[in-house]
Amino acid sequence: MSEDLHKLALKYALINAFQYGGTPNSKAVTGKIMAELPEVRKQAKDVILAVEEAINQISKMSNKDIENKLREVYPEHFSEKPKEKEAPKVLPPLEGAEMGKVVTRLPPEPNGYPHIGHGMSFYFNYYYAKKYDGKVILRFDDTNPKKEKLEYYDAIKQDLKWLKITWDEERNMSDDMQLYYRYALDLINMGKAYVCNCDSEYVSKLRYDSKDCPCVSNSVQDNLSLWKEMETADEGKYSLRLKGDMASKNTVMRDPTMMRVVDHPHPIQGDKYRIWPVYDFACAIEDSVLGVTHVLRSNEFALRIELQDYIRGLLNLRNPKIIEYSRFTVKGAPTSKRLIRPLIEEHVVSGWDDPRLVTIRGLKRRGITPEAIHMVAEEIGLSKSEPEIDWSLIESLNRKVIDSTSDRYYFVSDPKSLEVIDASYQTIQLKRHPDFDRGFRDVHITDKFFISGNDFVGITKDQILRLKDLFNIFIIDTDTNSIKAMHTDEKTSKDELSKIKKIQWVSDKNVKVSVIIPGTLYEGENINPNSLTTINGYGEEGIANLKVDDIVQFERFGFVRVDKIDPSGVTVILSHK
Repeated sequence: MSEDLHKLALKYALINAFQYGGTPNSKAVTGKIMAELPEVRKQAKDVILAVEEAINQISKMSNKDIENKLREVYPEHFSEKPKEKEAPKVLPPLEGAEMGKVVTRLPPEPNGYPHIGHGMSFYFNYYYAKKYDGKVILRFDDTNPKKEKLEYYDAIKQDLKWLKITWDEERNMSDDMQLYYRYALDLINMGKAYVCNCDSEYVSKLRYDSKDCPCVSNSVQDNLSLWKEMETADEGKYSLRLKGDMASKNTVMRDPTMMRVVDHPHPIQGDKYRIWPVYDFACAIEDSVLGVTHVLRSNEFALRIELQDYIRGLLNLRNPKIIEYSRFTVKGAPTSKRLIRPLIEEHVVSGWDDPRLVTIRGLKRRGITPEAIHMVAEEIGLSKSEPEIDWSLIESLNRKVIDSTSDRYYFVSDPKSLEVIDASYQTIQLKRHPDFDRGFRDVHITDKFFISGNDFVGITKDQILRLKDLFNIFIIDTDTNSIKAMHTDEKTSKDELSKIKKIQWVSDKNVKVSVIIPGTLYEGENINPNSLTTINGYGEEGIANLKVDDIVQFERFGFVRVDKIDPSGVTVILSHK
């Protein structure tokens, strides 16, 4: 029993020291022993003696020695412990889906960088294709030569890979121009499309008034001749229009344009083509010929479903199942390339990766993870209610992802000098994470420290403070920018200790740190002039060993992503608290 008791005392004393740092709490260790071996309650003196011996043994060990000894004595402590998790949000079953037969598509237009709305749409289509063991196609909607740029094709693929979204097949809609020409001629020969030479303002007025265009009476032969002329005609002179229903309440159906002349080189096709399809015509064809079974998209396209189904009906093409969800907004942030582009051009923001933006690159730079974006999509789901997402939702979900893997470091802003005149020069070990086994970090200390300007305010002579995870100090003197103190070993009860103010610190072995703090870009309809600020301070020297894109937590400050490291210091971006 005596040997078992000593082993148990050592085990629980090591666990206590490892979890909480410093000298083990004898009462806590004793309580653990009594709970495991109730029969030793009658041997209280022996238990107390065993605990004291264990604590004396541990008091001579460093934090690393404590960890190594605990691994030797009780390795089970470091094994993964299953935790109860709240049930994750799950997207609903996909209507009409058959296992192994689902085909979805990711249809970005290469005219800018994707934002969180695109990311969620990508995720929905990717999720269901994988859930049903199907296929997902990356299909660039690149039939508007004036807007497409080669850089965006690669940028979109990079962003998708960062989002951990893969695809089984890659297509450019511009590669199928001959297919669109063939179907356009089919519509002309069927008498379902005609070439119009009216100016755009006149056409718009006719459509508004539900009146037929004079060109609708062209013969098939006339239309074929005019189609041939379109190949060399000036931009804007001709367009191919579908015979729809000029009396339809759905204005999209009022003889819409299917093909038009665009006199501009294409980033991939160059000057090979001048007659280009509009989105509805190209998309209606592509969704069918590529075998897409399910189209998941925002309801901004709702009016176009009738038109695309009508086109496919005329061409004897299969209709996919279309599932719509509402567009959403992020509070205080633009979620449209149309709104973001002028902000970049006018230098309101620094670029597509500005951390105030909800572009994929802006979110990445801010330290928001792909998993958090997936979770936002699952949280919002295929909503019909036009939700406005608050940043707090993105932050809370991201915190769940990064908390367990983010090492902790000390940082003080607006640093003020603190001298502890009798502090010993030493290297201490602090845990990298308070709740997960991520080892220890070495911190070198002398008698010189720095504390934050916020903590400095209000400190008075004769006050006792605690340097977090280090020791108590007694304030000897203060002036405008510095404090002089001495170490105090004055014994305090647990209740008294809880009343002592704990302050953050870094030693004089530190690194300069700049923290970029992104805020809400818009206040109502106006740009927030204070949406991006920077604060400067010192961080513990280990921060200089981090790498760009590392995400850590500055204790009592927030989670940050490392943005830049250079000889002058480290720049980080505040992700969130």
